[in-house]
Amino acid sequence: MVHHQESVHVDCDTCAVRGSACSDCVVTVLLGAPPPMDVDPDEQRALDVLASSGLVPPLRMVEATDGPDVGSATA
Repeated sequence: MVHHQESVHVDCDTCAVRGSACSDCVVTVLLGAPPPMDVDPDEQRALDVLASSGLVPPLRMVEATDGPDVGSATA
């Protein structure tokens, strides 16, 4: 069975854990802090194999999401 995956757009500027996880992210280890890039499914699988083998850290990209609109607790 062939699984078709979408490409992952890697943009360090939008990563929710940027800074705190950069030193342990495969992107930084392999490329330094890169400009935004797309990683196709074949490249994702290759990165997963390298990470699961312990050769590089995993991709730690986490996109920030908009949270609920919460008012101030002191208002």
